[in-house]
Amino acid sequence: MTAALLSMTRPRRPRRADRADASRPAGGAGVSGFDVGAGSAREGGGMDNVLRYATDYHAPVLLAETVDLLVTDSAGLYVDGTLGGGGHSAALLDALGPDALVVGIDQDPQALARASERLAEAVGAGRFLAVEGNFGDLGALLRRAGLTGVVPSGVADRPAAGVLLDLGVSSHQIDAAERGFAFSADGPLDMRMGATGETAAELVARLPAAELADVIYAYGEERRSRGIARAIKATAPTTTGQLADAVRQSVPGKDEVKSLARVFQALRIAVNAEMEVLEAALPAALDALAPGGRLAVIAYHSLEDRRAKQFLKTGRFSGQVEKDVYGNPLTPWTAVTRRAVVADDAETALNPRARSARLRVAEKTAPPPSAEPGRHPGA
Repeated sequence: MTAALLSMTRPRRPRRADRADASRPAGGAGVSGFDVGAGSAREGGGMDNVLRYATDYHAPVLLAETVDLLVTDSAGLYVDGTLGGGGHSAALLDALGPDALVVGIDQDPQALARASERLAEAVGAGRFLAVEGNFGDLGALLRRAGLTGVVPSGVADRPAAGVLLDLGVSSHQIDAAERGFAFSADGPLDMRMGATGETAAELVARLPAAELADVIYAYGEERRSRGIARAIKATAPTTTGQLADAVRQSVPGKDEVKSLARVFQALRIAVNAEMEVLEAALPAALDALAPGGRLAVIAYHSLEDRRAKQFLKTGRFSGQVEKDVYGNPLTPWTAVTRRAVVADDAETALNPRARSARLRVAEKTAPPPSAEPGRHPGA
């Protein structure tokens, strides 16, 4: 648990994500050649892309839109920081030329094994590299692989042309009861993205009720967090079913599903330090990119989307714009998407989990001549 969370006062109720700050995908083929305008049920082409790259492990969301907006250099280095089932990586490889390299990062050994098997041909051709690790350590992982990084001259040895961060939990992790992410099936109360670290059961056993309530409120935006936390502590759950029963005892029946989703989300975020990881990964992605390179972030709830939106606009998580001595705004980014891109009705009908996805893309600007190596406006 972070010191910032443990020391915080009771925050105001968070603002709901503004649906007006979102747009449906625009038509037309982009740099990659994926036709993002074919996503409607009438035209069908976009859905062919979804079906082509989906597996029983995971169905990638906003796939055509992401590839189209991310790819600017057909021979470049692209980093899929959240590899999962490898759907986005597979689509990137199909959109890129033979000299391109896609690096897939994931801390889940199961995901790495499945994706590497799926992309075996690209692995053999030297076009795909799987790297085990947390995307919060993106810079260090790339440097360890000898691919990129800021060197003493200030010039990256192979800067990335694009970085993709598809946040959240894969379909496989949600559906696998033994992973403990969902309340729809009983299983161990685990919730770890990787194979190490504290489980959700250990977290709720360790935290006092007041601190557990703060976690549920801050990360789940659940107003009944205190009563729910007391019920959880009284139950001492070790399975998802026991946790779900404790939540149900604390909320009206009409709010049961929403409260369950909020509590499970909050504990998952805390177990995996997701906000801290995101705040480490976004600046690392910026440093790894070449000028003109792009960062695409797919968020699934307001907490992560708010951070992505602010960082991709200003280079700061506070959202405050730094200005030069003349009052001109300084930012390391140029917006590619002015508003978040959301899935259309055809995709959400096929994959309901795409309904909450919000894609934002920005392009790294050239640093000013006086910038120090490894630093950027807003750092």
